[in-house]
This record gives sequence, structure tokens and C-alpha cells, in this order.
Amino acid sequence: MNYNQIFDQAIDRLHSEGRYRVFIDILRNKGAFPNARCFHGHNGPKPVTVWCSNDYLAMGQHPKVIAAMEEALHDVGAGSGGTRNIGGNTHYHVDLENELADLHGKEAALLFTSGYVSNDATLSTLAKLLPGCVIFSDELNHASMIAGIRNSGCEKRVWRHNDVAHLEELLAAEDPETPKLIAFESVYSMDADIAPVHAICDLADKYNALTYIDEVHAVGMYGERGGGITERDEAAHRIDIIEGTLGKAFGVMGGYIAADRKIIDVIRSYAPGFIFTTSLSPVLVAGVLASVRHLKSSSAERDGQQAAAQRLKDLMRESGLPVMDSTTHIVPLMVGDPVKAKRISDILLAEYGVYVQPINFPTVPRGTERLRFTPGPAHSEEMMRELVAALVEIWDRLDMELREAA
Repeated sequence: MNYNQIFDQAIDRLHSEGRYRVFIDILRNKGAFPNARCFHGHNGPKPVTVWCSNDYLAMGQHPKVIAAMEEALHDVGAGSGGTRNIGGNTHYHVDLENELADLHGKEAALLFTSGYVSNDATLSTLAKLLPGCVIFSDELNHASMIAGIRNSGCEKRVWRHNDVAHLEELLAAEDPETPKLIAFESVYSMDADIAPVHAICDLADKYNALTYIDEVHAVGMYGERGGGITERDEAAHRIDIIEGTLGKAFGVMGGYIAADRKIIDVIRSYAPGFIFTTSLSPVLVAGVLASVRHLKSSSAERDGQQAAAQRLKDLMRESGLPVMDSTTHIVPLMVGDPVKAKRISDILLAEYGVYVQPINFPTVPRGTERLRFTPGPAHSEEMMRELVAALVEIWDRLDMELREAA
């Protein structure tokens, strides 16, 4: 058995399909985001503008967040000291869980080390505890949700994206006594569309199903206090479990779920992904705590981000670029070819100082490869116009078709 040959062939397949992933070496400039320094492909740092960060509101650069982390570092040190059960349960963790429960109008919340872990651990544990449970999963759900469903070992039914009629067909086909869990997202980050939350909850009520919503691309971004689409649409009380991240709009790191105390206690007590993992550093938790509290009372960042996203969509559409229709803060630009998507990304970085990563299979289906832009409140009109001009030039250089200018 030639192990190295097998590994080489696996990597060669990715190269031949144009979807080998290259990690770009950058450092963000504190207090000056989206400006950063890039070390990729040349000697020494080169200034670049970041267009693909999930730190949507630049809260990772906010003075309140940085100050809170510095204070915590000098107060308690760097690490948490262990799992939550053994040495790693700090007052910062308790405070943040209370803030997150309040954010979503729930009785309790539970912190995890990432959004991936919170989805995987919660879905797999919950379904194992419900005898004969069937999970109903939107076909475009996050990989972490799919992993959790798979790890639960229970049966699943995949429903067509945002198709509530298809979901009802699948629910109606099950025994009324069978435990059911409907798992879906609020904002789908690749197509930038939003789930029909109330319609899904109506079906959950009708067929006696639990509801689980992934709000990772919506928390901090929508709602009067940043509680996500469920807050904006006044639906949080209808959802049994709300899952979110602390590494996107809140700008730091971690994941969580919010629910009633009984569900939180069950996950806390049974989920290996929670029980056996060293808890988040209190330094990180302190930063998130400052971010959540700030965004509960400030809409300036959300308003600025929404305005920037709309402006970039308008400029792209006016220039004939194939920007995908969306009603959210994410601006996807369709390419439809993995090699071209990577080529455009490379040219933007090398020649224009623009950093945006191509999104290829398996993140999106083959033939729908794209560039995914996330303009924030600090992206200026000048930056947007320079970006659009660069994209139009590259489209022309690569003999790609532009739409008729809007």
C-alpha cells in the first residue's frame, strides 16, 4: 500500500477540478478594518482591502471589545483552565450565557467553542435522546448541521430549500407519534436568502415537531437588539432552540444555543462536544460580552452594514456584473466556473490589492461557483467603486459576459 500516492492523488484531484483551497496570509490592521497587510506571494507585507470577512460589523476591531479583552487578560490570565465541569467555568461564561438568553428571550443559553461544535453537539445529542426521532433538514443547511444529524444516527428527511409545501408532505407522511425535529437556517449565507420562519413554525405546531434554527449569519445583524431574523420577525418565542455564533457579527469566537432550561440542561449534561472540550478562554468571552451588550443598544453598525451592502449590489448591477439577487447583507457574485473564480480572486489580490476568496464545491453546488462579498460599515464609496471597476476590467480580460447594464 503506497499511502503517499493515495494522498497525492487526492490533492491532485482538487487541483484538476480547480477547487484546491489556498489560505491567504494576512494581518488585519487594528482600528483600520477593512485595511490589512498581506504576506501572500511576495516579500514583506502589502496593503490590501478585505472584502470577505465574516466579521460583518467590524466588532473585532471595536474599542469596547478590545478594552474588555485586555482587562480580562490582566485580571484572570489567558486560558480558562479546563472544561466547564473541571476548572473552566468562569463568571465571564455565566454572564455571557445570561446575556445571550436575554438576547433571544429564552430561559437559558449554553456556550460552545464554535458554531460548528454547537450545531454538531446539540443536534446529535438531542436526536439520540428522542426515541425514533426523525430530523427534517433543509437541503442547504450548514455542513455542521448535516454532521450533527449524521452523528445522531437517526433518520432524516431532506426538504427542498425553503419549500414549505415539500416540508409538509414529508411531515404528513410520518407517524403522528414519532418525535420530529425541524432544522433550518434563518439567513443562508451562500444564496443570501431568508427562511420563511413563521410558515415553518406553523407546520411544527401542526405536526407537533421541535424547531431548531441556525442564526449564525443573522445574530447581531437583524432585529432591534441584534437577536437575528427570529427577533426581527417576532418569531423567537416559536422556536425551541436558537443556535448562533460569536465569531461573525459579534467579532470574536465561539458558538451557543439558547432554549428553555430543560433543553439546555439536557445538552449540557449529555453532549460530548460540550462536556469534554476545554471552555473558551475568558479573554474571548469578555470580548464577546462587550460586543453583545454594545449591539443590543446600538443599531449604527447594522444600519451602516445594510446600507453598504445595498450600495455595492446597486453598483454591481449598474455595471452589468452578475450579482445574485438577495435581500440580506451578503453580496454573492456568480461566476459559475471554479477555475475562473480562483483566477479572478488571484488577479484581484495580486493587481488590485483586493482580498476576496472564491467559493467552490462542496460549499456550493458545482456550476454555481461564486465570489462572496461582505461589505461592512467601514467600506467606503471609493472602495466600492474601485472594486467594481476592477471586476469589470477582469471580466473583460477573461472574455466573460456582462449583463446589460441596469
